Amino acid sequence: MAFQILLNVFLGFMWMFLTGSYEPVAFLKGYLFGLLIIFTFRRFFDSRFYLLRAVAVINLLFLFIKELILANIGVLKVLLRPKLDMQPGIFAYPTVLKKDWEITVLSNLITLTPGTLVVDVSPDNKILYIHAIDIEDAEETIDSIRNSFEKAILEVSR
Repeated sequence: MAFQILLNVFLGFMWMFLTGSYEPVAFLKGYLFGLLIIFTFRRFFDSRFYLLRAVAVINLLFLFIKELILANIGVLKVLLRPKLDMQPGIFAYPTVLKKDWEITVLSNLITLTPGTLVVDVSPDNKILYIHAIDIEDAEETIDSIRNSFEKAILEVSR
């Protein structure tokens, strides 16, 4: 991905130098032309087209913001009940993520979401132990994490 970005910037500068115009607009034209070239020759690169990965990162960011707002509302509902009938608990979350940075990002996203906290990670990095402030059904929570955060992280990394 980094190679594609550097190649695109290089193509933008080459366009600027070949046209003889040293203005930012000329660089932008060259950058967009380089984007088209890299997209055309994307099958010759080891990784996928970098703009798709950038879109996936932005989608992950918006997903986190949405989940953050929904979790804040959920915790507020639990705390404002007249009678606190919470069901806190710890459950095991089996993950399909392999790389250390993927597991770290998933753990951080879960921990930064109010009401949940990653307590521990198994030595083989396949299971996360998560504490939730109010958990009615562990399988539903596992499916929710798998279909939101884990799916978005897989989209970014693969």
